[in-house]
Amino acid sequence: MLACGHAEEAARAYEKALRLDPARPATLAKIDRARDLAAAARPKSAPFANARERRDSMAFEDEIRQAGMFAGSGDKQRAEDIYRSILRRDPDHVEAARLLAGIAVEYERLDEAEVFLRRAVSLAPDYPRALVDLANVLREQEKVDEALEAAAQLIELAPEAAESYMVEASALGLAGRHDDAIRAYRTALKLAPDKASAMCSMAHHLKTIGQQDEAIAQYRAAIEARPGYSEAYWSLANLKTFRFTDDETHAMQALLAEDKLDDVARSQVHNALAFDFEARGEYDKAFLNFEQGNIVRRRLEVYDPVDTEATHDRVISMFDEAFLAQPAADPVEPVPIFVIGLPRSGSTLIEQILASHSQVEGTHELSELSKAVQRLRHHAPGQQRYPEFLADMRAGGWAKLGSDYLQTTARHRHGAAFFIDKNPNNFVFAGLIRLALPNAKIINACRHPLDSCLGSFKQMFASGQPFTYDMTELGEYYLQYQRLIEHWHRVLPGYVLDVHYERVVGDLDAEVRRLLDFCGLPFEESCLRFFETTRAVKTASSEQVRQPIYSSSVNLWRNYEQHLDTLIHILEPALLGLPDDVKPDILRVR
Repeated sequence: MLACGHAEEAARAYEKALRLDPARPATLAKIDRARDLAAAARPKSAPFANARERRDSMAFEDEIRQAGMFAGSGDKQRAEDIYRSILRRDPDHVEAARLLAGIAVEYERLDEAEVFLRRAVSLAPDYPRALVDLANVLREQEKVDEALEAAAQLIELAPEAAESYMVEASALGLAGRHDDAIRAYRTALKLAPDKASAMCSMAHHLKTIGQQDEAIAQYRAAIEARPGYSEAYWSLANLKTFRFTDDETHAMQALLAEDKLDDVARSQVHNALAFDFEARGEYDKAFLNFEQGNIVRRRLEVYDPVDTEATHDRVISMFDEAFLAQPAADPVEPVPIFVIGLPRSGSTLIEQILASHSQVEGTHELSELSKAVQRLRHHAPGQQRYPEFLADMRAGGWAKLGSDYLQTTARHRHGAAFFIDKNPNNFVFAGLIRLALPNAKIINACRHPLDSCLGSFKQMFASGQPFTYDMTELGEYYLQYQRLIEHWHRVLPGYVLDVHYERVVGDLDAEVRRLLDFCGLPFEESCLRFFETTRAVKTASSEQVRQPIYSSSVNLWRNYEQHLDTLIHILEPALLGLPDDVKPDILRVR
């Protein structure tokens, strides 16, 4: 949207994404970037405008406006050229430096953006907007302490602005300090009692720490403050245990009928309605809304299934038995436990069980391993892709990679002997983990192929799973995932433990003992009473894992079987080997 010149719509879309995932750092910088572009042709009206900004807006005013229009229409290069031209003539032009930093953020040149913003702050320490942008970029780089420092400076400078505390709250959320983030949002709401976005963001943190009743109250308050607030409706549905009233259902239907929603909002309302109909047992209506919402959402995503297959080809080719036989790094402490698989396959339940053990701490879906690999790629010669740039790695290099991962995950840990990283996409890194973190444990969360795929299709993710919005792409991705897992079992026998959701539900005691044995941990009764464990849970299953084990999600695909012909056809190789009682009807006759 931003590239097409729809800056106002882009700002709204980024704001929606932020509320879906309040700890996601990249989104805040994009919100401010879109706001800047939307304001390019308007008089200055930002809440943080000050004398320095007004002076800068007068100097080179026409050029600043022209650059903003170029950027808003998608011509970021011409906008960048203008900002750089201004800075050559006036190196102390704060707005040009700040807006150039925004261009750098769009190109993901975060180090460069930070330099420009630190320059802007040094030139205009009384300019809150520059501090907001700096805090955003620091968050995007996960420089949490520095982001919090910038937020503290912002609060000192603009203590009466609600946005100051919202910036602080976002940084606190990224740091996992959810109680402190909630307090910051409460302060923001004292200053701006009707700020629906603060209510919704605070509700996300309340949900994360298990305060569901207050989270629901805040989501509903956000809707009251901003009628038609799609993010709040979606967030209520995403609690999974929530039930809408008839009035709320009718309100969502009216929103869709008005046909005034942008794509993000429309996809969210469809998804919320789908869960509403599912809870009422109206599965045809539910599927129709899941499907319509995903059609809209897929248009907003970039995904190439051919690239996925090619990546897996390269991984299978390089990580063969001979490559994996090379000397690995030394064992590490603390010991990572990677929970991999596809989304919505029971990984949060596995994490909650393990995190209930006295020697294990849960974190969340960490991105640090992927980022550590990307840093290696950045310093590799040429334009090699993963995993080719690792081909010449030896024990010392693997040890450095493992050390880098442990160092960057330290802020998520608090001293336990084991910690959990449940980023499901790490299944592509199993061979790399074996060499860099040789004593790490890898657990593959498995589920019936149709339940696994349907669960992903129903879930509207904040980011990171673009293959889940189209049944064909989803089925093909499942087969690629299965293909890679089978490869790891061949070349690393016994290194990856498959844990089936259905078996956990059917015999919790046996599966918990099996999990703990695999990790080398003694049995503890608390792992059977995982639902009593108090901890932050950031995924869509946060409320479900706070309940005793239940079986209502087993074979849920049966309710939608008549709508799954495309998926069943693609998944046939994975389905034919299953017992007849869990096969689709169309495959039982063969």
